[in-house]
This record gives sequence, C-alpha cells and structure tokens, in this order.
Amino acid sequence: MNYHNKKNINKIALYLPNLCGGGAERVMLLLANQLADMGEKVDLVLVKSEGIFLDKVSMKVNVIDLKARNFLFSIFSLIRYLKAEKPQIILSAIEKANLIAIWANRFCRSRSKNIASCHNNLSNHYASAIHLKRIMCPLIKKFYPYADRIVAVSQGVADDLIQNFHINPNKIRVIYNPIVNADLILKAQEDIQHSWFENNDAPIILGVGRLTKQKDFPTLIRAFSLILQQIPAKLIILGEGEDRGRLEYLIKELKLENDVSLLGFVENPYAYMQRSDVFVLSSRWEGFGNVLVEAMACGCPVVSTNCPSGPAEILGNGEYGILVPVGDVEKMAKSIIKILTNKELREELSNKALKRAKEFHVEKAVEKYLQIFSEVCMGK
Repeated sequence: MNYHNKKNINKIALYLPNLCGGGAERVMLLLANQLADMGEKVDLVLVKSEGIFLDKVSMKVNVIDLKARNFLFSIFSLIRYLKAEKPQIILSAIEKANLIAIWANRFCRSRSKNIASCHNNLSNHYASAIHLKRIMCPLIKKFYPYADRIVAVSQGVADDLIQNFHINPNKIRVIYNPIVNADLILKAQEDIQHSWFENNDAPIILGVGRLTKQKDFPTLIRAFSLILQQIPAKLIILGEGEDRGRLEYLIKELKLENDVSLLGFVENPYAYMQRSDVFVLSSRWEGFGNVLVEAMACGCPVVSTNCPSGPAEILGNGEYGILVPVGDVEKMAKSIIKILTNKELREELSNKALKRAKEFHVEKAVEKYLQIFSEVCMGK
C-alpha cells in the first residue's frame, strides 16, 4: 500500500545544528530534498543557517533559521517553532540534536512525533572522550527511550544502542543511509584538474573523510608506504580536520611528499572516486560508512577496515569489496596491491560495487522513513 494512502502528514521537520560538511548533514539534506520532491511539506530547522551544503537545499524545502546563540539555547527557539508550526514529525540527527529535540518536544507537550536518528557507533565514538562519555552516555540512556522511534543507520549501531544503552529493540528501526541519487552520478562525470589523473603515470588510491582519529589515515599512509616498495602508485586524501598537521608530519617522515596529496575539502569527491583505481576506508569505527557506498556507486573497487559498524554490512561480509582488520597496515597494503595488479579482479569488484550501490538509493531510504512516520502517526 502506498504511504500516502496510509496517513496524511501535514508537515515534516528535520532538525540539526547546521549544514556544515559531514555524513549526517549530507543524509538529512538528501532526505529533505527527496521528501519535498515527493510532495511532502518539509521544514529544515537549523540551529544556525550556515554550512557548505546550504546552497544544495531544494527550493521546495523551507529553511528555518533558529538563530540560536549556541546549541543549548536553541531549545527555546525550537519550542517556539513546535508550538507555532505543529509539525506531525520531527526527525533529528546527531546526539546533541536528538536530545534537544526530545526535551523540547516533551517540555511544550507537543503532539509532534519524535524520530531520533543515530549515525554513529556511540560506544566507540565516546570511548576516547571520557569527559563527553560521562555526560552524554547517561543522557542518551535516560532520554532516548522518550523518542517515538530511533533510526539506526546500520545493524551494528542498533546492536550498540540495545546492548550498551539499554534501548528497547522495539523502538529501533534500521534504515541504511540514503546515498545514491541522480546528482551523484552526474557529478561523477565532471572533469578533474589534477596532473596525476591527466598523466596516468601510476594508479591512484583514494581516501575520503575528516582528518580525525576515527578515520585512521595514518594506517592508510603507512600501508601506502609499503605499496610503493612493490609498485608505483599515488595516494590522494580528500577531507579536512584537526589531524592535518600530524598527517603532514607522517608523510614527511616516510618521505612520501611527492606521492601523497592532502587536498582538503573538495565539493565534488565523486569525480575523484570515478577516476581512482581503488578506494580505501581506513576507519577505526563508523556509524555506517557513507563514502564506501559513494565510491561503489562510482564504480570504484573498495578496500575497507572491518570496523564497527557498517562496512561489513555494506560489503556483504566481503562479497562486494575487501575487508581487512582495523589498524592492520600489512593486510591493507596487500589487499590494495591485489586489486591494483589484477585487472580482472578490479573489473569484477567494480561491477559488483555498482550493483550493490543501487540498494542504497535515496528513494528506497525515504520510503522506509515514510513507513515509520506512518506507523507513529497511527500510534503503532
């Protein structure tokens, strides 16, 4: 039965801090645009209307700028919004936003149905941040149960919520992130102004993500150093973050300055994915692993750490790409070399990646979100 025959939703609000670059922000943007394209009335409610994705918001989406002084103070603006606009659904993302949405909804006794989406393996996320762990983990355990539903972006994230935060499994739904759409495929065809792609002298290995401890780019760089001992290659890493200085020092220490390029944030990473010979995810943990799917949708063979949570689910436990242990420099290097030196394997993985990526189309994810919206509005 079609969703629109089940329950009429008057308005859907998506609440998050801003539209600065990040996986959760990109997912919420895609959801907002797709829902609006399907005829839903959508408000994108931002603590501050800022960020690199702001100009990507569809004209059909109504952007609400709370203009809050800081994140915590946004609760008052959000309460006013809920009282005035009365959306039937408020979907939030990122832990602090989820908590604020739950508190605001309960404080003003709103009839809006609260959907909190969890985009990270929280146990791993807070493991090395003791001060945050002491604050956030008790709050999540106490208040997440007040949400009408919790969306986990992978089964691994769901299992973590159940086992370590004692969330009722009946409240949790697993929906893989919406990644693939026509815009991604179109952008993948755009030209790149970079001499390494123009000269075609050596195969190109690509990594994409924030330059943080979570993404563990030092392991990828060290693996690349081993690769160069056997075959010529180039390594490009797209993304920005607090570990840039540390990575630059490591590159210099390993004498890789001529073969590794940290390009920073790039608005269109898909063109790089389309033209690279192998994509590598070196993360210590993930909530899902959006970039893996993006690379696969561009037909790029992938190597990923078998980290919690997401990559093993995305890659079908190794059917659609190669999984290696977290932090294992030698196995990562061997797996990359295996792909770069075997044309038949490279083509096989490319075809499998393209096929698998179709399972993560935006329309599929949105239909599942709409099913949840319908469930909670009907009191199920």
